[in-house]
Amino acid sequence: MVVRLQNTIRDYAWGSRTALPELLGLEPDGTPQAELWMGAHESAPSMLPSGDSLYDVVSAGPADVLGSETAERFDGRFPFLAKLLAAAQPLSIQAHPSREQAIDGYARDEAAGIPRDAGDRNYKDAWPKPEILIALEPFDALVGFRPLHSTVALLDALAPEGFDECTDLLRNGKLQDVFTQIMSNDRDTIRPLVAALGEACAQYSGAAFELERETLAKLCADFPDDPGVLAALLLNRVRLERFEAVYLPAGNVHAYLHGLGFEVMANSDNVLRGGLTSKHIDVPELVSVIDFEPLANPVLTATDLGDGIASYETGCEYFAIRRVQLDDDERTVDGIGPRIICCVDGLVEAGDVMLSAGQSAFAAGPEGPCSLRGSGTAFVVSAR
Repeated sequence: MVVRLQNTIRDYAWGSRTALPELLGLEPDGTPQAELWMGAHESAPSMLPSGDSLYDVVSAGPADVLGSETAERFDGRFPFLAKLLAAAQPLSIQAHPSREQAIDGYARDEAAGIPRDAGDRNYKDAWPKPEILIALEPFDALVGFRPLHSTVALLDALAPEGFDECTDLLRNGKLQDVFTQIMSNDRDTIRPLVAALGEACAQYSGAAFELERETLAKLCADFPDDPGVLAALLLNRVRLERFEAVYLPAGNVHAYLHGLGFEVMANSDNVLRGGLTSKHIDVPELVSVIDFEPLANPVLTATDLGDGIASYETGCEYFAIRRVQLDDDERTVDGIGPRIICCVDGLVEAGDVMLSAGQSAFAAGPEGPCSLRGSGTAFVVSAR
């Protein structure tokens, strides 16, 4: 049986005031609407037509909701969390831990007696948080470390004052040293460097790095004493077109900048921040989880499976994602474990539930394959 979900919208300050209301066909209320959560995360679970939360239903009978195999694999926890994400301002530069790092970090924070809702707590749970962001419109992001020769070329082109040591270290392959030094500086040290970078961006007239120049200039103006601005120099600047994606495994440093997307992650809230934020930053802990291997091509495209179905192949053990395109017809979508179906345009009927853009439905693990009908596009997220 497929049932409709009632979902919570999170009003984080970086959220767009218009993107989610426009997708949902609602009038904006003037407040930022950053994320619409779909799933069974304890802090904002979806509600079922019965009036129960999906979190409570899973907790009461994991095998009945997740299916026995999925319940056993994930210790009775719902394995993934899906979101519609609408960014009008940059999110913090951040990275997420591996499973082993999360278990260890969570145990340390628990032993230290740090409250789970404390601002200076690093690990909210013992789960990793690999994630994928699929663009629903042109979407801007910083994703993974740029190959070092490209970063050196960018610094040579901009030639900001005071960056010679940084450029030399990068020429010698010392990426981790540069990042750690940037993040360890106090704001009084960072401020003149950001000012110099902003001036260099204003003076630059070349064409090779225009997208990077545009982004760095805005970050310099908006975050004048934030080390994250200098960290952004080291990261790939990505502009995704509709339905292109970025997959962010453990250790990938990233920051979403602007746009509307469909996001899926392991069911965790573990974030280690590295700038563009006033929130807690633990530099040694952040550095300990980062993967410093440069990433040449961060963009992921879906694999066409035929019959209007495409799959985003990430290799992630916590979720699988299929995009289903309907043109007044019907598709059957396989999947193991619990499934969330989210319509992102048109009208899609999942079981007996009609979904318009931004609406979602849930099918329990023991249910058979999902049958979708209508005209529009939907994402189907499953455990595998």
